[in-house]
Amino acid sequence: MKIVMAIIKPFKLDEVRDALTAIGVHGMTVTEVKGYGRQKGHTEIYRGAEYAVSFLPKIKIEVAVPTDQVDKTVEAIAGSAKTGQIGDGKIFIVPLEAAPGTALPRGTGARGHLARRHDAGAAGGRDQFRHP
Repeated sequence: MKIVMAIIKPFKLDEVRDALTAIGVHGMTVTEVKGYGRQKGHTEIYRGAEYAVSFLPKIKIEVAVPTDQVDKTVEAIAGSAKTGQIGDGKIFIVPLEAAPGTALPRGTGARGHLARRHDAGAAGGRDQFRHP
């Protein structure tokens, strides 16, 4: 598994979401962030005074995908977020690993050894959250 993290322009969020949904990526984390790259901000005029805006509003998208879907995911984000202007953003790929004992079942919220569930039905009596 990998986390594909993208920094995009805010008005491109809906297009990126639609492109990801079209390739079967369902679910993402979206965060409003501020930053700058080659744009280095810009100047604005407010009540007749000019001031510098050094951090620009951006959107950070994070999606967890299987390793074999990373290229398709990156292509979908890059294609749908592109405006052809400076400041289109960046895409990062980060490995995603689960540490032993950190499984968090959605229902109980228990951690570590408490997260293990002995369910004779679904798991055939095996511990569903035990790592091999």
